[in-house]
Amino acid sequence: MTELLSGNEAIAQGAWEAGATIGVAYPGTPSTEAMESFASKEGVYAEWCPNEKVALEVGIGACAGGLRVLATMKHVGVNVAADPLFTASYTGVNGGLVILAADDPGMHSSQNEQDSRFYALAARIPMMEPADSQEALAFTRDAFGLSERFDVPFMVRSTVRISHAKTLVETGGRVEPAPKDYATDPAKWVMMPVFAKLRREVQDMRVASLQEWVESCPYNEAFLRDPARGIVCAGASYQHVVEAFPDASVFKLGVAWPLPAAALKRFADAVEALYVIEEASDYLSSQVKALGIAVSEPPNQLPPAGELTPQIICQAFGAAPAQALEAPAGLPTRPPALCPGCPHRLVFKELARIKAIVAGDIGCYTLGAFPPLSAMDTCVDMGASISMAHGFELAFAGTPGRRPVVGVIGDSTFAHSGLSSLMNTAYNQGTGTVAILDNRTTAMTGRQGNPFNGETLQGRPTRELDLEAVVGALGIADVHTVDPFDMRAVRTSLKEAVAHDALSVLIFKAPCVLVEKAQGTPVHVDGSCTDCGVCTSLGCPAISRDEQAGQARIDRGLCVGCGQCEQYCAFSAIQKDVEEEGEGA
Repeated sequence: MTELLSGNEAIAQGAWEAGATIGVAYPGTPSTEAMESFASKEGVYAEWCPNEKVALEVGIGACAGGLRVLATMKHVGVNVAADPLFTASYTGVNGGLVILAADDPGMHSSQNEQDSRFYALAARIPMMEPADSQEALAFTRDAFGLSERFDVPFMVRSTVRISHAKTLVETGGRVEPAPKDYATDPAKWVMMPVFAKLRREVQDMRVASLQEWVESCPYNEAFLRDPARGIVCAGASYQHVVEAFPDASVFKLGVAWPLPAAALKRFADAVEALYVIEEASDYLSSQVKALGIAVSEPPNQLPPAGELTPQIICQAFGAAPAQALEAPAGLPTRPPALCPGCPHRLVFKELARIKAIVAGDIGCYTLGAFPPLSAMDTCVDMGASISMAHGFELAFAGTPGRRPVVGVIGDSTFAHSGLSSLMNTAYNQGTGTVAILDNRTTAMTGRQGNPFNGETLQGRPTRELDLEAVVGALGIADVHTVDPFDMRAVRTSLKEAVAHDALSVLIFKAPCVLVEKAQGTPVHVDGSCTDCGVCTSLGCPAISRDEQAGQARIDRGLCVGCGQCEQYCAFSAIQKDVEEEGEGA
């Protein structure tokens, strides 16, 4: 059957066709849809885990038990999962284990650019790199059998263009491999030094076998055309290269580690000059050079960061680029902003009002860093807000007249890695204020479930953890749940929390407006508006300034009637709309 699938959907399909039974993940763009798609298929079990480390550990356990397992995560999630990842290279597998690492060149939805191929190199885990959705399906499907053949997890690397772009794919049926029996074998699964030393020897022999296999595997392809220019590339970069230089000789790597040394040397000998084209990384070029192959540099340097395009590649070689489609001039900008009716807005407004140093975290609430709220000072990684707030408190201890410090974290991120950070602060008698923004979902990645809203990936009955009770169990006495739509309550709770020298946790609990849309009556601005600018300082997309009228303006089509702006208008110029007679009848 021919279907139009994204790379993420194709990876899920490939895992399903291979007979994978278990799927584990923590949502993170650009990987999220892979597990959502897998979870929708017949005959599988899939779950959102609190974080990527837990997900991979669940996956290792299931594969040890004899089942085929798909684990998915974005590139920074691989950092979180690195601990079990490196040791899984020693233990090996029983049932096949395939790990998707979705990289994000250009940082469309991430706090850094990194190349997960370096993890494959360091952990000595083979990595496949598809260049379109058809390869994403085929590589993932085949990786399960290869994982069992070589007794090692296999990684599949995608980038944002492969994950999200859709191409035609030939799909097939599902195989049902018999579950492999589990046999107690401490020498394989118990990685204490006496056994790990022996497994390191196994790993060395495995790598030698992989290096022999990769020379003739079907996933690397050499296209010999014009010998004047030979280009080595992989993944999405391949698509850009063949569009920029359709006549160039190209070596397309489908296996990013280990590299096929002999095949690459043969290709290099067949061309006059060899170039390596890759995005935001020097992984391929450094590894090809390490094989003793001379690599030429384009006349103009490729950009060291961000995604490539055919135009950028042409410019690097001094060639005239093909005309690219450009956006029409004069289009209005569309800066990112919290949604109209977002329950986080008043928290950030009040944090800015008290001039707090805000240690932020990963989630849609990171948008609180943008003007006009401008109420976030740091954002490093998942769970860092609480740890960094503790560090700020240690740095400022005893400083008179200092600014208050508040760590801000979401409910899903708190489950991911914030709980251990808060445990550390409580254990070490730390002080300060932690604000947990509980919007009842994992909003930024598409409103997935988490342990604190009690929604599982496949809708199974479960328990909803009591956030206030969990925090209280750490021995923190000053814990309060606050309505984030009540400006006075938000202001008072923050004022009281930062005023005393103790550890306070404020849980601002209200559903994301995209999960449970506010049902209030939209509002408008009447003639008493003084154009003071307080309502526009909330950063609500529904509120703007009417330059001609010299007052604020509210877009009724965007307003959800949350009532936040009404509470800030000192002149009562923001009024609820009056429904016209017969409206809604």
